[in-house]
Amino acid sequence: MYVKYLLIGIGASILCLFSSCGKKTAQFSRPAFSGDSAYMYIERQMAFGPRVPNSAAHTQCAVWLIEQLRAFGAEVELQKGFMPDYRGNNQQIYNIIGHFNTPETASRPRVLLGAHYDTRPWCDEEENYSDRYYNVPGANDGASGVGVLLEIARQIGLRLADSVSITPVDIIFFDVEDMGTPHFYTGSEREDTWCLGSQLWATNYAKNLMPQYQYGVILDMVGAPDASFPREMYSTNYAANYQQQIWRSAEQLGYGALFNNQQSYPITDDHYYINYIAGIPCVDIIHYDIRNATGFASWWHTRQDDMSNISKSTLQAVGEVVMSLL
Repeated sequence: MYVKYLLIGIGASILCLFSSCGKKTAQFSRPAFSGDSAYMYIERQMAFGPRVPNSAAHTQCAVWLIEQLRAFGAEVELQKGFMPDYRGNNQQIYNIIGHFNTPETASRPRVLLGAHYDTRPWCDEEENYSDRYYNVPGANDGASGVGVLLEIARQIGLRLADSVSITPVDIIFFDVEDMGTPHFYTGSEREDTWCLGSQLWATNYAKNLMPQYQYGVILDMVGAPDASFPREMYSTNYAANYQQQIWRSAEQLGYGALFNNQQSYPITDDHYYINYIAGIPCVDIIHYDIRNATGFASWWHTRQDDMSNISKSTLQAVGEVVMSLL
């Protein structure tokens, strides 16, 4: 993901789950989600090693993700294609799409949930120049969003097994999100070098507009112990109502401090191209700290993006918020 520096004001609010339980005062219902399970899914991704595109770890992780989605009851689609990188060289892309359907909901507008599963080939935020050519481990930047979505997929699978009606959902693991132009590159570059997988998906979707989506939510860097999720500007511009719903839901769940009322700069993440190219209102839930020069944590795009920066309580909060939408 990449930040474009422009600040605007943002609004907030609406959505919560209540059940009356036969009383005059509504009782709050907390959605089912396991932060422990999401944490284990992150550990499993990390065990493959950095999931850099065209590496063995990347391929092994992709196969495992497909197996997990199928085990949870999804119909899995593998979208293949090519997109030019910052130098204009074509990169192979494998987007993994899990469709969760029930007979009575298959034709209804769907909810799109996404995260990227690749990791950055370069630690270009390292202070020591010699360290910049290491691969980013990608515990938070990549694996955390995937881990939360895998646990959501598991919860959806449990509902399907119990014949419980669900909101029709597609879970998409986007590829080649994090291969944007490295800081140390000095040659000519093309535009739009980030989020190649979502650019490919959005371009193909715009050609046929099927299936129909109500809205989308992207999760990126959602596992840090000191996470902060301000309201991101592109999300407000394109999907204000849905952003308000998510932040109000977080407040009702008791996570208002985490999903705070701060304003962030617009961030070029997968949601941008889903909004701009595909025309689907899409919200980005992403860790952003306006106090830091980059806007991200000190270990962002460094060798320190490891399991020490993953908190089960943060995963629990994000997972409950997203599950409350379904």
